[in-house]
Amino acid sequence: METKSASGRMVVAQRGVIPPPKHYADSAWFKYILSCCAATTAEMVTYPLDLTKTRLQIQGEKGLNGNGVATVPYRGLARTGVGIVQEEGLLKLWQGVTPAVYRHLIYSGTRMVLYEKVRDHLFTTRPDGTRPVWQAIVGGILVGGIAQFLASPADLIKVQMQMEGRRRFEGKPPRIHSASEAFVKIYAAGGLRGLWKGCMPNVYRSAFVNLGDLTTYDSVKRYFMGSWGLSDSYWTHALSSALSGLVSAILGCPADVIKARIMNQPVDHKQRGLLYKNSLDCLMKTVRNEGFWALYKGFVPCWLRMGPWSLTFWLTYEQIRNACGTSAF
Repeated sequence: METKSASGRMVVAQRGVIPPPKHYADSAWFKYILSCCAATTAEMVTYPLDLTKTRLQIQGEKGLNGNGVATVPYRGLARTGVGIVQEEGLLKLWQGVTPAVYRHLIYSGTRMVLYEKVRDHLFTTRPDGTRPVWQAIVGGILVGGIAQFLASPADLIKVQMQMEGRRRFEGKPPRIHSASEAFVKIYAAGGLRGLWKGCMPNVYRSAFVNLGDLTTYDSVKRYFMGSWGLSDSYWTHALSSALSGLVSAILGCPADVIKARIMNQPVDHKQRGLLYKNSLDCLMKTVRNEGFWALYKGFVPCWLRMGPWSLTFWLTYEQIRNACGTSAF
């Protein structure tokens, strides 16, 4: 049996599956929930690569080991991952996943719903279904920055928890034991302002990542469907998400390195960083001490993580939208 969704798209009602009412399937709050479900699935699948990437990006920093000498305990993606499993245990590959999921409950839901609203109401649509690239770029950067600003406290907690396993292995006293304890300690030390430590490099990074992921996916998918005549199918989604993951990694890796270092640096009693004054200072010191390519530390795991993340997210998101009778993205 076929029914029409609120957007006019035909939806097949499978036996035992009843699509939500028209006003329900295409509502903003329902799309928010669907995007959170897809993001949680993608995060759980690819999180070990995110942890490995963060370890690679932070290793080599001067000042973190107390004697001003940069140490490099691991080299490369495989050896870093194996080292974590051997030294800290298999489950430590998911250390910090709880605040990571919390982040996506805010970040992914907000960016997806905001972008779709901006696109459908403000973008210009050409006869072939495509839209001006500059509009997609502006929209992606804007909604990515807004969404990350709101989710920044959860990201701060995630980065700090990711480094706890390494600290304990090195014999250093643990700073935190859980996400809730991290939240309480950060708030007690710095108030609301402390929860947004490293906020600006985080916002910059997410703006570029969102430009690479969401904007690229949306633009490339519509280009394939309009110019190449591809259908709105699984393979179109897979190809578009693979390209969006690559562009996201290229644009986001330098900002990701800066973000991780700003968030992980020790602070004084006034919550001022002891290693870097701000994002620009971190950028300059990183390049001066370690060279330009230090900004692409962890690029391979960053790409290998963003690629599968984008693939998992977009395939899951498009499929559950279709299953629920929601119009295609």
